[in-house]
Amino acid sequence: MSVITLSDIKLPLGKNESELVKLAEKKLGKKPAYFAILKKSLDARDKSNIRFVYTIAFSKASVRAERPPLERLEKTKCPEKPVVIVGSGPAGLFCAIRCIERGITPIVMERGAPVDERARDIDAFVETGILNTESNIQFGEGGAGTFSDGKLNTQTHSILNKEVLETFVRFGAPEEILWLNKPHIGSDNLRVVVKNMREYILQKGGEVRFYTRLDDLQIQGGGLQSITVRNVKTQAVEIMEISALVLAIGHSARDTFETLQKRGVEMQAKDFAVGVRIEHLQSRIGFAQYGEKYELLPPADYKLVAHTPERSAFTFCMCPGGYVMPATSEEHAVVTNGMSNYAREGKNANSALIVQVTRADFGEQPLDGVAFQRQMERNAYIAGGKNYSAPVQKLGDFLLDKESFNFGEVKPTYLSGTAFADMREVLPSYICQTLKTAIGQMDKRLHGFASPDALMTGVETRTSSPVRIVRDNESLQSVSVENVYPCGEGAGYAGGITSSACDGLRVADAIFARFS
Repeated sequence: MSVITLSDIKLPLGKNESELVKLAEKKLGKKPAYFAILKKSLDARDKSNIRFVYTIAFSKASVRAERPPLERLEKTKCPEKPVVIVGSGPAGLFCAIRCIERGITPIVMERGAPVDERARDIDAFVETGILNTESNIQFGEGGAGTFSDGKLNTQTHSILNKEVLETFVRFGAPEEILWLNKPHIGSDNLRVVVKNMREYILQKGGEVRFYTRLDDLQIQGGGLQSITVRNVKTQAVEIMEISALVLAIGHSARDTFETLQKRGVEMQAKDFAVGVRIEHLQSRIGFAQYGEKYELLPPADYKLVAHTPERSAFTFCMCPGGYVMPATSEEHAVVTNGMSNYAREGKNANSALIVQVTRADFGEQPLDGVAFQRQMERNAYIAGGKNYSAPVQKLGDFLLDKESFNFGEVKPTYLSGTAFADMREVLPSYICQTLKTAIGQMDKRLHGFASPDALMTGVETRTSSPVRIVRDNESLQSVSVENVYPCGEGAGYAGGITSSACDGLRVADAIFARFS
């Protein structure tokens, strides 16, 4: 008997998922030899009748995995000169693993530290205020996403999305990400996953070099011949001849952007978004989304959009039960990001509350967006007291243009300290005005979002790369320099963990096609 798939199966709260197996058994007349949950989502439209909705598959006989073994991927001979991947975020790691599976053993170079040491560097920054500019929330093993929520939902519809999820599970992520409607790994689990990926790369003959920064490119006849790399601990410099360079550098590698511009690599300024982190009590969000039964459900999330006459505002990277993190990679700057662990057990919910900005706001030159970000980050540093404390303001006071003097029910989770400030001193006036209009609209969709005690923490500027490194649509190489492969979010071709990982796979396949 072939596999049977049943969709739109509803289980009320309190019902165990074993009821799904019983349903399959009733359908087959015997216990299924194969059973799988294909999809799980939550229907909370009617708060008096909240239900989980499933799609399941089952069969009398065992079913082989649909995905062919990795060994069946077509392979090529590894080029004599190395393929170098700069960056160990999802784009870089997935690119490296795919290269290995294609017969190419790459060298992965990461300017930051291994993930455990990176976590210690972040803790030291919180405790002492001394920033390691090479090992922080932005730089280090796993990329910026490692100290986030590990959200894997994406608006892209790539055929590679499923493979990305399967690969994460293969390296230690919870299996449920394969069927949850809004999968997430959690920052605590991500640390284990990226270490497992590194060990696989090493076991298969690849290299992973930490504390190694790309400092320069040597280009001849329109093609990259070699690169200069620097050990940021010893300052030792090495010039390497290479066959291909993958730029999976992340959205905060500003010094690398400057080097690329200096060497004539074509780049463009790209639109992005800026604003603040906003915190509410997680219990308030749960009640607003699910009603009185919220405690029986996973921590609630939200996604809100508002359109004002001038521009749009939206929430981004929402972290249920999470924390606002000190995410600067440069001295004398304050940057925020959100993080939550797998359990999402924190008292507060936080989200980026951001406004779209375009080249009309900051300029047409490739690095104008970087300068725009830096100005707000330095404003936040000054407003916070010049000690990496973050400026904060209660939402009610922000809406009334009043200074805050005390916290309400929401206490800050930003670990490096906070200082009350007027967000008008930090953000451009049009950003503040757009936020004020948007918050009223958002409160109509999520009652309590405009709570006067909600807390705004500035600034959120690293939502996506302000730069696109222009590449050819077919070869995926830079349009101006052969042998260079812009990749992932930092290059302007992805917008999160899953899409970055997918882009890493695409670039690896493009390198394979070139050498096969």
